[in-house]
Amino acid sequence: MTKLLERAVEKVKALPDNEQDAIAALILEELEDEVHWDESFARTQDKLAKLAADAMAEHQEGKTIELDPDKL
Repeated sequence: MTKLLERAVEKVKALPDNEQDAIAALILEELEDEVHWDESFARTQDKLAKLAADAMAEHQEGKTIELDPDKL
């Protein structure tokens, strides 16, 4: 466990049980979200690679225009 996490855990231990549970629920939810996003991105890598290749091909064929942020 890192020093920072140890400090955080020590501070959480000093809180009432209901606040400890609320923080624990937030942490668990965040960890589950990370797993979900990692799995989602892993499943879409082929699609993203194809989109990138298509975009590069269009650019090389002169079918793209440079983005002008002042005209957005």
